[in-house]
Amino acid sequence: MRIRTFLLMLSAGCGLLCSACVVADQRPNILLLVAEDLSARIGAFGDPLARTPNIDALAREGVRYPNTFTTAGVCAPSRAALITGMHQESIGAQHMRAVSSPVARYLAVPPPEVRAFPEYLRTAGYYTFTDRKLDYQFSGVQAGSGPFTIWDAEGEGSDWQGRADGQPFFGMINLLTTHESALFAPMQQLAAGSWQGALVAALRGWQRFRNGADTDPRSVKVPPYYPDTPAVRAGIATHYDNVAVMDDEVGMWMQRLRDDGLLANTIVIWTTDHGDALPRAKREVFDSGIRVPMILSVPGDTAAGSERERLVSFVDLAPTILGLAGVSAPGHLHGRDFLNAPPRQYVYAARDRIDEQDDRVRAVRDARFKYLRYYHPGSPGAVHIDYRDQQPIMAALWEAHDAGTLAPAAAQWFASRPTEALYDLRADPNELDNLASNPGFAEVLGRMREALAARPQPDLSEMAEADMAAQFWPDGVQPVTEPVMFRAHGGARVTLHSDTQGASIAYRPTEEAPWRVYSEPLPADRSWQAKAVRYGWQESAITPYYEENQRGD
Repeated sequence: MRIRTFLLMLSAGCGLLCSACVVADQRPNILLLVAEDLSARIGAFGDPLARTPNIDALAREGVRYPNTFTTAGVCAPSRAALITGMHQESIGAQHMRAVSSPVARYLAVPPPEVRAFPEYLRTAGYYTFTDRKLDYQFSGVQAGSGPFTIWDAEGEGSDWQGRADGQPFFGMINLLTTHESALFAPMQQLAAGSWQGALVAALRGWQRFRNGADTDPRSVKVPPYYPDTPAVRAGIATHYDNVAVMDDEVGMWMQRLRDDGLLANTIVIWTTDHGDALPRAKREVFDSGIRVPMILSVPGDTAAGSERERLVSFVDLAPTILGLAGVSAPGHLHGRDFLNAPPRQYVYAARDRIDEQDDRVRAVRDARFKYLRYYHPGSPGAVHIDYRDQQPIMAALWEAHDAGTLAPAAAQWFASRPTEALYDLRADPNELDNLASNPGFAEVLGRMREALAARPQPDLSEMAEADMAAQFWPDGVQPVTEPVMFRAHGGARVTLHSDTQGASIAYRPTEEAPWRVYSEPLPADRSWQAKAVRYGWQESAITPYYEENQRGD
């Protein structure tokens, strides 16, 4: 309610907070900072080893949400859910990664009503920007590879500077420093044939050197599912050092807001795209892979410095951010506004194909218990994945496994998986003691089975990925969005339409002008250009509008 009061004050006395009543230049700016591959290795979340003064300062100015969960333990499916407010397996975005699938050539093509939430903000008058990473499954990884209607500006160096005077902005910045690749050695990447990976690893090494104060490997906590070896300790320590560099980047963005006089009217959200960049965390649906820290900082919030224990799912970010901007969330979203809706009882996660390895796991979690359903029982949890095998900790795990020296807790990940698993997270936070066959937990098991059956539908992994891809891109050919048609109405206004169901349409008056997302009729006494895109399809050709090509009712 305190946040809602702040927004109502910004809306200049409107009696109702909605997109129709707020004044555009008084709505809050929103900056979403998303670190990569990181669990709660943050001082404000109770980690004594973390060197995170900037994030800790943000936490003192905001509210911590320690029970935030991504919908996948890996980036592209998780980002698809974040940007749409929909569980990835319901929109064809569940396999890691669509653009490089080993079984078919395709991008995800979500249902026609699905949009990325920044497009809704852009339609409502917000200036939207992001940096060089997209990775939404209906896009490629890099900026410029996705639907052009989502962002006003995208790519290296994009920020709020391109907006009109007084225009509110929404920005999503990806902090890449804690990514798994930052744990690799440059020469290791070169040996694997990746000069880009070698450059990334070298850059991260230089950043760590410049930052100084290396984490002592002797001080790190080694989880029971790792062997306690120098290589493992060194890998965890390097991860902490990457976190310290990322914290500096958070401080840089906060200083930029301060320098531009924007801090008093900017809501800042900091979180991570999934759990730790370490084996048995990243790519998994254990809590080590899906539980992430989140901070929401609203200027003037009297709850600043507090913590909320409620469950938050990544699909909740879209409706919550829309609500903060005064924009109504569409009814098809799986998420809920966690500032105003009743608390969740359950959060859901999924694991499907990971790089070259096929898989299917579904998970549901409440405040205490986690239930996992394995669709390939008998297969091991740990498998060879070419990219992950380059990581020193993974190499140490494979070496110990092959030598038969892994302790039982560590060996469990390499063993055959059951059909289902149930964990009591209070007693067993590392998810090592499967209670599914324990008669004392039969009632809990039944309840969690029912909760999983009630998860959002459909689940497109009921079909093979190749069959799903063929529905999206018949014969492996990317469909092309139908061009925009202009229709004149009474000589005063024109409406825009594409015959492609679900196409987003944008327009501009001249080639030099920026594209604007179409939402209402345009004046008929001007020249226009328009084009459209269905998510996952090619853009249409540009259609010009002149008086002589008007189409009447």
